[in-house]
Amino acid sequence: MMRHKAFNIFLCLVFLFSIVLIADDDNCSNFLVTKGASKDGSVMITYTCDGEFLPHLEYMPAADHKEDEFIEIKGWRGEVRGRVKQVPHTYAVVGLMNEFQVAIGETTFGGQPECRNPDGLLHYFTMMELTLQRAKTAREAVETMAALVEEYGYASTGESFSIADKNEAWIMEMIGPGKGGKGAYWVALRIPDGYICAHANMSRIGEFPMDDPENCIYSKDIVSFAQKMGFYDPKSGKPFSFRYAFDPPKPESLRTCAARVWSMFRRNAPSLNLSPDFQRGVKGAKPYPLWIKPDEKLSVHDVMQTMRDHYEGTDFDMTKGIDAGPFGCPVRYRGLTWEVDGVKYSWERPISTQQTGFSFVSQSRDWLPDAIGGVYWYGVDDTYTTCYVPLYCCIQDLPHPFTVGDIQKFSWDSAWWVFNFVANFANLKYSYMIEDILKVRDAQEGQFLSLQPVIEETAGELYKKDPELLVQYLTNYSVTQGEMVVKRWIELGEYLITKYNDGYVKDERGRPRGVGYPSEWLQKVLKLKPDQFKLPTWGEEKKDGRLH
Repeated sequence: MMRHKAFNIFLCLVFLFSIVLIADDDNCSNFLVTKGASKDGSVMITYTCDGEFLPHLEYMPAADHKEDEFIEIKGWRGEVRGRVKQVPHTYAVVGLMNEFQVAIGETTFGGQPECRNPDGLLHYFTMMELTLQRAKTAREAVETMAALVEEYGYASTGESFSIADKNEAWIMEMIGPGKGGKGAYWVALRIPDGYICAHANMSRIGEFPMDDPENCIYSKDIVSFAQKMGFYDPKSGKPFSFRYAFDPPKPESLRTCAARVWSMFRRNAPSLNLSPDFQRGVKGAKPYPLWIKPDEKLSVHDVMQTMRDHYEGTDFDMTKGIDAGPFGCPVRYRGLTWEVDGVKYSWERPISTQQTGFSFVSQSRDWLPDAIGGVYWYGVDDTYTTCYVPLYCCIQDLPHPFTVGDIQKFSWDSAWWVFNFVANFANLKYSYMIEDILKVRDAQEGQFLSLQPVIEETAGELYKKDPELLVQYLTNYSVTQGEMVVKRWIELGEYLITKYNDGYVKDERGRPRGVGYPSEWLQKVLKLKPDQFKLPTWGEEKKDGRLH
């Protein structure tokens, strides 16, 4: 079994990652699905953790602790920034899902810069990990995060959190009190059953009910704080809005953030015909609803596919146009915003991005024992080319390739590097290679989803007879499937570099053939350079092919 690293070391590493991830405000996308909006009654949330870093999947076992035990929170130089008092018992956590099927994701929205508190102890990722060790339900998670920042201080900029358990999904937004302030200012809303929600680095909670504690919880003095800071004027006659007070829309965030929410919604509720005007910054356009009802109930596979999006089928399709190159590549390299002749521009920012470190789809189900009901579908690198592996929330070991790797050194032993190799190589001739990748990806995930009822039927029988054997069974299954996927992706990478070597495409007999470039792209090239590539036409061409 995997040895558990000291928690204070892990929190120090997480702190380092958080510095990388908050460098840009367009990292990460989340999608939330309530029980009534899913085909089988699952509660699901997603999280793409986007940034240039190499994640190590972590497992934290349940543990009992002494009364005088503390957790050291360290800074990037290794100095102790503070201590958090440990609780008597902490719950087991796999990635960002605990043994009670509680899962948490986030996106950073930054918000009003004067709200940042450099003296706060807890960054968002540290707070998420501590909460998963202490909360049995989504509501408990909200209350735990609020209590942690109240006691120890909040160090991050504005954050939106997705929180799910086997019955409910919540969205919580939080921002700091400014330098020297105490606690944080936050609001949490329960997503109505039958609805879906999304957020992507832009505050989403506007007006909220202040007299409905069953569905809405918020910090005291939040309105008076906004007034004091000059973020809200009650004399305006407008009701208080969290997002307009703490994260007023900016042109860049509309294009790179609101657009992702629009696309998650338009994919799952095309009947609403949601206008792109707001995400394109059209004056007077209405913001997108916080939650909507999907046209059809969603399966796990539907949710995975929602997180695989380059705006295909819309006017903003990143696989089309000269900016996609000759082979329809949707990758746009940073920086996303740029300037030419004094005019500012921005590439589209899709849900699927090459900068994703890891992502997950959590599945929580109330009709199954927790050990079986919670599945953490985990993948690394770009969501479009990754393969989600089922990791049950009760497991006590992890697939080794997902726990190792150094971003400064390529290694076939690291899942992150293996998936990066395949995805990066595909960019050379994307429209061709992506078809080969999707065949393997869809076959693997399809197999996992098809086997899930069979695996869980056996697990259910073991739960009745021997719960410990159940844990061993699901651990073995999760670990072997994860390791198998990495081996399959190594084979896929070797296949691609062989088939598409030097720009050729090998046929079924292994013979290389030149395929040239699409005619549409060639026409665009000729418009830019109409004469450079033209062959001479003087003389008369004879039957021997020579000019005379």
